[in-house]
Amino acid sequence: MSQPRQSRALVIVNTDFCSSNGDVVFGTRRGAKREAEKLSNVLSRLNYKVKLMHNKTAKEIEDLYQQECCCEHGEYFVSVISSHGKEGFIFGCDSEPVKLTRIFQILSSEKRLVLSKIPKIFFIQACRGAEFDQGVVVECDSGEPKPDCEPDCFSDYLSIPPQTVVMFACSPGYVAFLNVFGSMFLQALLKVLEGEERHLALNLLMTRINWEVAFCCQARGTYEGCKEMPCFVTNLLQEVFPFSA
Repeated sequence: MSQPRQSRALVIVNTDFCSSNGDVVFGTRRGAKREAEKLSNVLSRLNYKVKLMHNKTAKEIEDLYQQECCCEHGEYFVSVISSHGKEGFIFGCDSEPVKLTRIFQILSSEKRLVLSKIPKIFFIQACRGAEFDQGVVVECDSGEPKPDCEPDCFSDYLSIPPQTVVMFACSPGYVAFLNVFGSMFLQALLKVLEGEERHLALNLLMTRINWEVAFCCQARGTYEGCKEMPCFVTNLLQEVFPFSA
């Protein structure tokens, strides 16, 4: 009897950013690499075949998802993206933006029947703006110091394809915190995946992450008291248990 195909996971973490001229554009994301490595190890223990990629340009990020369309997949596809960002975008290490809806469309094309039919789960650790509780300038994962206008996230939600779940580290317009020990969001995800909560249905598991970040996490030091609120959007048609290995 043939073995079932193994589910796959793609983890992309960008920590160093330069422009095409070689100028440093964004701050170094200290703590992100080690956090991504821990997530990769946990997903491997949960029977995922994991590809961990460091410091990829915008084009390389799109190419990685194109490559996934040519791979054999099991029941689920999971992707973690950790980078600088703004609403609707994440940045490659070349400081060029990648539109999240472009990534979703690559994996959901009708030409990619294998991937279009299985649940695709994204965890996005990146800022979605520059707002924060105390209204001061912070070092964070944002690509811009101040938003030019109110974030228009509703159209992005409508463009998320069927069988796709996206969980963001923060709400639209707000920053996602990161320090040398990691991020509030992905540390909460690690805690859930390493505990008994991993056996929960995905929507319940993500709600536990929301609770963990909202009630157990806050910035310290200069930004004492600043908070973060993850949120998720799902177009799944059934309950799934992707981490109950």
